[in-house]
Amino acid sequence: MCGIAGVVALTTTSPIDLETVCRMLGTLRHRGPDQYGIYRDERVGLGHARLSIVDLEGGQQPIANEDRSLWIIFSGEIYNYPELRADLVRRGHRFATHTDTEVILHLYEEVAADCVHHLNGQFAFALWDRPRRRLLLARDRVGIRPLYYTLHDGRLLFASEIKALLAVPGMEARLDPVALNQVFTFWSPLAPRTAFEGVRSLPPGHILIVQDGEAQVRRYWALTFPEGDDRPRRSVEEWAEALRDLLDDATRIRLRADVPVGAFLSGGVDSSLVVALIRRHTDALLRTFSVTFDDPAFDEAPHQRRVAAFFATDHHVVRCSAADIGRAFPKALWHIEVPILRTAPVPLFLLSRRVRQAHLK
Repeated sequence: MCGIAGVVALTTTSPIDLETVCRMLGTLRHRGPDQYGIYRDERVGLGHARLSIVDLEGGQQPIANEDRSLWIIFSGEIYNYPELRADLVRRGHRFATHTDTEVILHLYEEVAADCVHHLNGQFAFALWDRPRRRLLLARDRVGIRPLYYTLHDGRLLFASEIKALLAVPGMEARLDPVALNQVFTFWSPLAPRTAFEGVRSLPPGHILIVQDGEAQVRRYWALTFPEGDDRPRRSVEEWAEALRDLLDDATRIRLRADVPVGAFLSGGVDSSLVVALIRRHTDALLRTFSVTFDDPAFDEAPHQRRVAAFFATDHHVVRCSAADIGRAFPKALWHIEVPILRTAPVPLFLLSRRVRQAHLK
């Protein structure tokens, strides 16, 4: 969960000052406590707060290509990066790191903005093409990783969290009444709208290109639902087997990391299946994490214990009371950055904190 932030000038009269980038990056230190890095030239400033997952020693960001004409800051994981890297090496590309981040740079050298079509993962990144004076912002297909932006004083500001944008001098936080209406209707604002006027969320499956003083948002992916003759014909058993294969592969590639991997375990079907699939690929120590409740109507502790015992996991539990939720609510809301109508995100916030205390990333 790295943090990215940056500024790009839309006109030549808006120089990029280091203090602005540092202020933005300072608000994201909780996202990436391992390392901090900044790149800056006359048109752009890029800041990165790193949570190290792959290539712990050599993955400092921003990362450049061979001739330092391209620079990238990245939050997320590219799960198919070993396959992409091998193909790029065969094409003659030379890598300075073992990160998944650098793969994106060399893909961009091959196919420019179409690089996003080759990525299997969760991501938000900013790539600066200095010769073309082009900034590419991209967000993964279903929006797992956040990315926000706004126009301010002849510049485009972007960041993993809205609070980084509001740290820029002159920016004001004003609630958007239309977004509030959407929150009460849909439980959240509809992208690209956020809770704050003038601040936009890059929608899932979209890229944003800044060049020649203009910013253009483009969709690169959308869900499709074949109908009629275009719909594949399979039996229930064939569909079940295809689904099982996809879930198994999705779990397998998410185990690629240079740090230990754990799992949330609610006791329900989804998380229990993930734990089972992990066990198909490794018999190493697996730590699982669950939240339990004082209210028996919400508590699923017996199911959690049964799954943890069956798969012999090192199981950790966070006991959550109404008082615990009340105490943590303001801090959770500070991270969520949008009005919420229920307290369900707070127990997950407390559980995530327990995971971090166990030194899992």
